[in-house]
Amino acid sequence: MKTLKNHLILYDAECPMCNLYTRAFTTTGMLDPNGRAPYQDMPEFACPLVDKKRSVDAIALIDSSTGEVRYGIDSLFAIIGSSFPIFKPLFANKAFHWAMRKLYAFISYNRKVIIPAPKTAAPGNQPSFKLRYRLAWLLFTAMIAGGILTAYTKLFTGWVPTGNPWREYAICGGQILFQGAIVTAIAPAKKWDYLGNMMTISLAGALLLLPMLATATLLHLSPLIPTAYFVLVVALMLLEHLRRTKLLSLNPTLTITWIFYRLVVLYIVI
Repeated sequence: MKTLKNHLILYDAECPMCNLYTRAFTTTGMLDPNGRAPYQDMPEFACPLVDKKRSVDAIALIDSSTGEVRYGIDSLFAIIGSSFPIFKPLFANKAFHWAMRKLYAFISYNRKVIIPAPKTAAPGNQPSFKLRYRLAWLLFTAMIAGGILTAYTKLFTGWVPTGNPWREYAICGGQILFQGAIVTAIAPAKKWDYLGNMMTISLAGALLLLPMLATATLLHLSPLIPTAYFVLVVALMLLEHLRRTKLLSLNPTLTITWIFYRLVVLYIVI
């Protein structure tokens, strides 16, 4: 595997995902051992070369021998293509490049709601807000969570009435609208950050249901077991909701209304 020498990648030190994959580049030899640095501590030699704001939105890769700077998916393609030349024709394909650029932006602009930054994070080190990517995140998480819950509720037969195929999607969408109205009244400036975090919690909770869904399907478990597991997952989601609203310095009312919405839905369904 060839090392891309004389290159420095600038990553977000407050983003665990960025930290993980850039560290993988250096530990596997795709970059030099000192080939990465946080953009929060941007090296002096990089300052005149790098567009600071752009590097916050899209990870920057600096060629220290030529001064060339790549951003976002082009940075990743340069590193991976150097170590695995077999992928270069794929990376050069315009359709694939466009799709990966959109996927990269989708993750990058939502990374702080996927894994929230600490309170101490400087505003200038936060990615730009792009409404279309946040709306895409809300839609994506609602569809995944709704799909998993639709399958999981079939395990409640005898405990909870089976609804129509769109019930769980409607519940997820209703939660966005209901909590969106509450947060708009309480803290409108943080509306989209809160909703992004809230739906990340919903997505995480739905993914936690998958092991039990598979187990119950294979072993034909009593409805009591998947129901108890579901209650445990909801409890974990509640704790995570409390943690994230605290990180966002938001009113505890949002957790109360989050619980209220779920209790009302449960009452209606039953």
